[in-house]
Amino acid sequence: MTESQRPECTFSFELFPPKTVEGLEQIKPQALALRQVNPRYFSVTYGAGGSTQERTFATVDWLREQGIDTAPHLSCIGSQRHEVREILARYRGQGIRRLVALRGDLPSGMGRGDPGELRYANELVAFIREESGDYFHIEVAAYPEFHPQARSATADLKNFQRKVQAGANAAITQYFYNADAYFALREDCERLGIRIPIVPGIMPITNYAQLARFSDSCGAEIPRWIRRRLEAHQDDLAAIRNFGHEVVTRLCRRLLDGGAPGLHFYTMNQAAPTLRIWEALGLPVGYKD
Repeated sequence: MTESQRPECTFSFELFPPKTVEGLEQIKPQALALRQVNPRYFSVTYGAGGSTQERTFATVDWLREQGIDTAPHLSCIGSQRHEVREILARYRGQGIRRLVALRGDLPSGMGRGDPGELRYANELVAFIREESGDYFHIEVAAYPEFHPQARSATADLKNFQRKVQAGANAAITQYFYNADAYFALREDCERLGIRIPIVPGIMPITNYAQLARFSDSCGAEIPRWIRRRLEAHQDDLAAIRNFGHEVVTRLCRRLLDGGAPGLHFYTMNQAAPTLRIWEALGLPVGYKD
């Protein structure tokens, strides 16, 4: 049995809720294609308040109707405790057992307004535990290259430790392309006595301009050699995708060979790039707990 086929590995996919009803119809075939390899679960991203939140609910509802295990994202910034309590009750009523608990960003238009009653992810995790005990398996975020708003590397690690101490079961990382950053994070956590699984977040490379924009906003580093190679391909999308596939597949293989407890793919609502990596790695079809 290869390292990537260990039964304890967790493989999962992320979807983001579309902006329109038509958009939801467009991602359905993508989700169903991804479902064919039976990952542990699908996560669904979340926006604070308003229509963004409703789109998350609609996407979660559809996935649950298909019998797909779903882990909704739940962010707390700009929210009140009663609002979070209502969402937890909604998900419990659907039989959802897994959440991804995040601080999130203030809704657009609120500027630096009211951050809500729960300002940080560790406070959200603690509140979920207060309300629901051990009912939910709680995933939190981790940052191999450190959160862009962190005062220092040490402060970022201490913040992660607070989330774990509040009751997180596992973590999913921001995407990255330097495996050493992940292994260094894992070693730092071990020194702090943090023992929860830290699952690498994987972003397939299919569009350089889009990737550069995302990376600039979230603090994820694209190594210089990768940037230069992608720039050299210019508008040759096939060449970008082939090179990106090779880079990300090698990254995943190194992570799994190094003992990563699984992989979480940021699919960008597109099945083909992730399934291509899945096949190249020889990941199991029909994953079971």
